[in-house]
This record gives sequence, C-alpha cells and structure tokens, in this order.
Amino acid sequence: MTAPTLVAELLDELERVVVGKRDRLQLITAAFLAGGHVLLDDVPGVAKTLIARSFASASGLGFSRVQFTPDVLPADVAGATVIDLRTGEPVFRQGPIFANVVLADEINRAPAKTQAALLEAMQEAQVSADGVTHRLPDPFFVIATENPVESEGTYPLPEAQLDRFLVRLSIGYPELDDEREIVRRRVVDGPAPELSPVAPGERLTALRSAVDRVHIEPVVADYAVAIARATRRQRDLAVGVSPRGTVGFVQMARAWALTEGRDFVTPDDLASLAVPCLAHRVVLSDQAWARGVRADDAITATLRQVDAPSWE
Repeated sequence: MTAPTLVAELLDELERVVVGKRDRLQLITAAFLAGGHVLLDDVPGVAKTLIARSFASASGLGFSRVQFTPDVLPADVAGATVIDLRTGEPVFRQGPIFANVVLADEINRAPAKTQAALLEAMQEAQVSADGVTHRLPDPFFVIATENPVESEGTYPLPEAQLDRFLVRLSIGYPELDDEREIVRRRVVDGPAPELSPVAPGERLTALRSAVDRVHIEPVVADYAVAIARATRRQRDLAVGVSPRGTVGFVQMARAWALTEGRDFVTPDDLASLAVPCLAHRVVLSDQAWARGVRADDAITATLRQVDAPSWE
C-alpha cells in the first residue's frame, strides 16, 4: 500500500468520529510522520481529546491520557521507583507517559517541574528517575492541549517548551452543516463508533523513514531558511525562529508532501505550513503586543516580505 493510500484510509477512519476537520487531521498525521509533537490550543468541547484518542485507535498504537492539574508531580507522569513488597527490591513503576500516543490534557495547568519532566520526554524520548534513564516506546507522540481562554490556575508554557512542539494549531468551531452532522450522530445514532486500526502502527511508523526520502530542492530549502531568518528581523517580534525551528519546518514540509502523495516539497508547502510550524516559536515585541498583534499575523507579514522561488 502506498503512503498516500495509507494516509487517506487513516483520515477516512478518523472522520467516522471527527466531523469536518480533515485538514487538521492531516496536519496532525504529518507531524507524527515527521517525528514531532502537536499542541492543540483551543477552547473546550471542540474534539481535542477525541482526536487524540481516535488517532491512537485508528493507527493501532497504545494510548494514554494525563490530566494535568497544579498538584501533578513529575513522578505522577514519568513514573517512580518503588519497593516491591514481595522481593524487597526497588523497581521502576512506569507512569502514563509510557505509551505511543500520549494526550497531555491542559498542559498549561502543570507546574514548572512537571512541565520540565515532560520536556525531557518530548525531546529525548526518555525519562530519568533516581539517576536511571528509561527509554520511552517507539514511536512516541505527544498531543498536548491547552485552553487559551481560562487563565486562573494555569502556568504559561515557557518558550523552551513551546519550541519542542513541531506544530501548534486550533481545531475551531465546526461549520453549520458539520455541527448538524455531529448532533445527528451523537443524538440519533448514539455513541461514537469504535475505530479499527486501518493503519497499523508498524506500517504507519515505517512511513517515517519515507519522509527522509522526500526530496527538497536547495532553492526550496533556502526559502525555508529565508523565512526563518526574516522573523528575526521582523519589527513586531522580539525573538524570531530558532535554527531548531527551521529544521522542524523543513521536516514537516517533507511529511506534508508525503501525505499529499508527492515525493518532493514545493514552496507552497512551506507557505501553507509557516503559521502552524513557526508562530508558536516566536515572541512578540512589547509594542506589538500592546497593539494587539498576534504571532500568526507576524508570521503572515513575514511571508509577504520573502520572495518565493519560481517553481515549475
């Protein structure tokens, strides 16, 4: 089965329960193939949890959910060393982070130490406990959520942790017809159907190596670099995109091209992915923040300042 066919079947299965958000589902799938993590920044009730759980089910991967609250400790997430009462020996008891797909729900409610533990896991695919390193399952994919409206009892994610997410996106409210379909399915048809693993984890994981074979012309790679460097000169930004962000941007474009059925990246791929890949990696200047400028707006303005290469 070809990569586009496998991805299409996965998205079709996900749409059995997630209505009208195929473009978001494709972005999440591409982020998984690129080896990154996703931050869903949106209000409650727009299917963030449903998407994470459904992705794990349709891909045949192990799923775990961590509900963050201010009293959650690093050991509650990563695990801890305990004494086995039968043998009297210390053993490591794995936390919920030991899963292929981890939903980090309301991550901005976690205190700094817990966020730091999650950061190590996301970056290194490992956790440390009592001086011992424990490898996480492969693949390891974090889908984190945060509520942009409610601020009481939250701890804003620092730039260092935001930079670990390959993509940040919002799900958004459904269109009228889609919301009608959601109500019909839930009220008339009953509970959401159980999803089948149409793209078994080992096959979906194998596609990750195919991402590295997606070609990107030097002139197109230079376009990505030019966009990133332009953010560092953007007057509305105090901090631009890091080199790590540039590399992730290119890798995400390669994964996106694969989901589109191509083995090469186009400048349009980079332009369409700039906001979800880069907006969370920049910091607005005080003046821009006071004027109500959003990071998305600053990235869009940056794109207009960089000439795209000609492409045939």
